[in-house]
Amino acid sequence: MEKIMIGMSGGVDSSVAVLLLKDAGYDCVGVTLKLYANETIRTGGKTCCSLEDVEDARSAAVRLGVPHYVFNGTELFEEKVIRDFVETYEAGGTPNPCIQCNRHLKFSFMLHRARELGCDGIATGHYARVERRHDGRWLLKKAADPAKDQSYVLYMLTQEQLAHVKFPLGEFTKDQVRALAEERGLLNAKKRDSQDICFVPDGDYYGFLRRYTGADYPPGDFVDGDGNVLGRHKGLPAYTIGQRRGLGVSSDRPLYVCRKCPRDNTVVLGENRALFSRTLTARDVNLIDRDWIDGTLRCAAKIRYSHGAAACSVVQTGEDEIEVTFDEPQRAVTPGQSAVLYDKDRCLGGGIVTDGRLFVGGNGLGVELGHTVLRMEGETCGCGMQGCTEAYCSVTSLVKQ
Repeated sequence: MEKIMIGMSGGVDSSVAVLLLKDAGYDCVGVTLKLYANETIRTGGKTCCSLEDVEDARSAAVRLGVPHYVFNGTELFEEKVIRDFVETYEAGGTPNPCIQCNRHLKFSFMLHRARELGCDGIATGHYARVERRHDGRWLLKKAADPAKDQSYVLYMLTQEQLAHVKFPLGEFTKDQVRALAEERGLLNAKKRDSQDICFVPDGDYYGFLRRYTGADYPPGDFVDGDGNVLGRHKGLPAYTIGQRRGLGVSSDRPLYVCRKCPRDNTVVLGENRALFSRTLTARDVNLIDRDWIDGTLRCAAKIRYSHGAAACSVVQTGEDEIEVTFDEPQRAVTPGQSAVLYDKDRCLGGGIVTDGRLFVGGNGLGVELGHTVLRMEGETCGCGMQGCTEAYCSVTSLVKQ
């Protein structure tokens, strides 16, 4: 009998994943990951991984008749997820910690522990599907229910991980999952879904950054594309690309955050049209259906979880880098988020966005407000200014649209 370790968050999805695998004849072991010290996290948000969630997971395991363990992943979570969250915000980006958690904890760490316990593989309650191609390569596919598909946050899965992971909910809708849970008497059948970042359940990212680092991020100027001062901001990490609310700037037209500049501690504001980008670069790339992109790949890409996939052309520009050019400009391409590639229902892989070119202007001639470029530590900046090694650098030039 194949033995499977299932990650149990305490929610209905992972509990039903156990139920389905057990009914299918697998020898199941439930595991909950302790990711942070609860006393350091504020409560009140729709989060996961709390002490209450651990108890819910244990209760579901007992009800389903499977053993349940709690693994301590706090040190790894802080190193790989929380610190990346903080450093990305401080560098001017907007991170997606759920992707880093999946990369380092929910698949890599859990698969390692599963093997230590003699398990043949792992499973989670994610809505996605895994399929093996005729040549033996493993593929990641969207869930049957497009409203619940989570392939975007799973693009980093390797061939080794895909070969040993199961997603029992891939063919189900959320309503079907809740109905199964209620039918089998699971107490979390109607438990609400987690929506906030688990270690920032109140949604106050800036407050968390200040508490965690002890830093008092200096205020600076809001400026327009020409450098004119429009007002004062309260610290770069308090803002993200595309933000409109909470700026505190008086204007006769709606203004949005277009760029954050750590070098001079300014935030560039502009109209909605200034948020659109046609090209982006992504690094830390993981490809699923192939080892390398030869030539130009025609596909579609999502630039955030809730973003619709847009038609594009992709060229691999380095071992760990791709350039994505969209057929139509996309709004608010944000460094730190992930660009994930799709061919219909197949997730091809993706990478972390490091730049997006922002344009304004008409009649074919636009001013490139700049592209915010996340650079590797020690890499020389390409802005032409001698000695510039800023993590993020703004470059201004005239371009043809």
